[in-house]
Amino acid sequence: MSSSNTAPVNTIEHLCIIGVGLIGGSFARAVRQAGLVKRITGCGRNIENLKKALELGVIDDYSQDIKQAVKSADLIFIATPVGSFQSVLSQIKESMKEGVIITDGGSTKSSVIEAAKAVFNEVPVNFVPGHPIAGTENSGVEASFATLYQDHRVILTPLEQTNPDAINIVSQLWEAAGAKVVMMDAHHHDLVLAATSHLPHLLAFSLVNTLTTLDEKQEIFEYAAGGFRDFTRIASSDPAMWQDICLANKEALLEHLDHFCSDLKQLRSALQQGDGDFLRETFTRAKHSRDDFIANKNT
Repeated sequence: MSSSNTAPVNTIEHLCIIGVGLIGGSFARAVRQAGLVKRITGCGRNIENLKKALELGVIDDYSQDIKQAVKSADLIFIATPVGSFQSVLSQIKESMKEGVIITDGGSTKSSVIEAAKAVFNEVPVNFVPGHPIAGTENSGVEASFATLYQDHRVILTPLEQTNPDAINIVSQLWEAAGAKVVMMDAHHHDLVLAATSHLPHLLAFSLVNTLTTLDEKQEIFEYAAGGFRDFTRIASSDPAMWQDICLANKEALLEHLDHFCSDLKQLRSALQQGDGDFLRETFTRAKHSRDDFIANKNT
């Protein structure tokens, strides 16, 4: 369901972004442009990326000491690979000030919640798990831009005990970034995203990898047309990030992958038997589904 607006969110005095790349950098740019934050501190392992973020005006200062970075933060946004969340939370646990709001941009939510439980024994009341359904195949702070989230959905997966005020603040920050905020159960989120995002990335990586191993690979890539470029664009995404996502959402992804493999076997059988009717029906159903998706997205 969609979020509901209540009182306007107050300006955040101090925002800390852990992981100043495409997602974290774009969030920083968007909330700054909206005038909702006074100071932004960046934190990450790549010093050159942090220097570039400062140079571009994405952040006001930075620290590679994660404990120091979060010390006075009113809101912490974690935008690192989901496999690192438990380590990140463990490192900031004793350094955060009381009442700080924590949120994230991770592509899986059950694993993030489990990481919080492992560190804090229970999910902190001011922790609001989130996932912006937006991105590009590029990475790093130079790939970030303020309008990345414009007209995109952001899914929040709070728990029963999550502080409503924290949910409201996080929701309104995303809305100020131009996003439409929806609430969803974490398990349901992971099942849906396994089908709509994680499986397509897995297939794109797999297809390009398969073509790379063919003897005539140079000629294949030389004569690749727009269809190949469109379908495989997401194979340029960060491999380390997608390794983490696939492993973190393994069960849901395996369920959809098994379903896809079963359908693929049927297509192979139809092709082998020259069953044009089956192929046409499959292609027609797929075309109608995608056309409906595009039409609904543009309305």
